[in-house]
Amino acid sequence: MRFSPGLLLLLALLSPLAHAELIDDVNDRGELRIALEANTPPFNFKEGDKLTGFEVELGEQLAKEMDVRSSFITTDDADLLNGVATGKYDVAINHIAMTAELKDRFDFSAAYNDKPELVIPFQKGNPAFKSSLDKALERVKADGRLKALAQKWFEGNAPVAKTQ
Repeated sequence: MRFSPGLLLLLALLSPLAHAELIDDVNDRGELRIALEANTPPFNFKEGDKLTGFEVELGEQLAKEMDVRSSFITTDDADLLNGVATGKYDVAINHIAMTAELKDRFDFSAAYNDKPELVIPFQKGNPAFKSSLDKALERVKADGRLKALAQKWFEGNAPVAKTQ
């Protein structure tokens, strides 16, 4: 029995294994959903009602480079990675170091900080998203924006969250 190319395509689309690439979802929404805890200055924290910090500004830059808007969702540690794993969030930018345990569960961006090596986890099996995220990160590194953010937030005069 011969199958036409159209029928093969239809079967592939109906397959439970077929799924949209994360980059397609991000582009369709026009936003990158970024989960973080917002309680760890100078990485990410709230100043009054305003979310700020090194990773907030990094997330804004990455989304801009990916030609989408950034959408930050504050959550707790228990929900952070589970939300990424289930697709509730696209990425977590929350000073996460790659570990063997996490490597089994997620794919990662290139490192955005060398010591410790901090990465951005996202759902496994999204090579086009990884490529887009890594290219955005490379542009932010190449033109000095990442270095400027690190200097702003980590070298001496970084703003500190105000205690209430």
